[in-house]
Parts: sequence; structure tokens; C-alpha cells
Amino acid sequence: MVSKVHKRTAMYRNLQLLRSITYSTSQRKTSVILEATEYIQDLKQKLEELNLFAVATAQKVIEYDPMPKLKVEEQEEGFVIKVLSERSCKGLLVFILEAFEELGLEVLQARVSCVDNFCLEAVGNKQENNEDSRTMNVQLVEQVVCQAIQNWREVAQD
Repeated sequence: MVSKVHKRTAMYRNLQLLRSITYSTSQRKTSVILEATEYIQDLKQKLEELNLFAVATAQKVIEYDPMPKLKVEEQEEGFVIKVLSERSCKGLLVFILEAFEELGLEVLQARVSCVDNFCLEAVGNKQENNEDSRTMNVQLVEQVVCQAIQNWREVAQD
């Protein structure tokens, strides 16, 4: 009888651990397990991509693109802007932040790395006092940030 209680307690603890790791809010065991399975599959896919990238980099297969890559995703109140480059881009951050200011985006959170390569991930929120905030969309943000990157590129080449 005691061993059944121990097994049940251990299973409950493990289920709680799975919930916390996968950020699950499900109460049913099967739902938590399914979410954990999806989470593991995502991790496997990311690991494979990283391994392929590491092998390609080690073999010098990847051609480094001098132009930073830009990705903009819309959220409820704003945008997530990601800019990646395989090389260090001295001064690019200033141009991008000026573009945010031009758009009227308030940076709520940002992560930047400028050591060996340039990596920026920023969450920009539409400012309420901006009259153009209703017409702002992903294409407009992409266009303005892309123009900022082009401007930086022209200045950097001089």
C-alpha cells in the first residue's frame, strides 16, 4: 500500500516538473505529456539546425552575407524586430534605434550582441500618442528598418 502512494507521489512530482519545463497549464496528464512531446520535438529540431550550422561553419561552407537579415513579427501591442548579421556591424544599432524613434516605437525589451556578429532582438510597442500607430504594420516597420540598414551600409562603406 505504501509503495502505491510513493509511486503516485513520484508521478505527481514528475508531472509537475514537466508542466514547469514546458510552461504547460494543462491539468490532464495526457495533455501535459503531449505538450512535453511537442517541446522535445522542437528542441530536437533546433539542435539539428545548430549542428548543421556548426558543421557548415567549421567546413567554411557558409558564405557570409554582408547584408544583415531582418525579420519583423507583429504582436498584440507592437512588434518583435530581429536583425542578424554574420559579422560585426559597427554603428548599426544607432541607425536601427533611430528608425524605431522615427516609427514611434517604444523599445520595451532588447537583447543585443555586437562582438563577433551582430544580433538584435527588440520588442517595440506602439506609442499611444502617435497618430500613425493605427496604420503601422509589419511592412512599414520592415521598410523603415531596412532603409536604416541601407543608410548604415552607405555610411559604413565610405
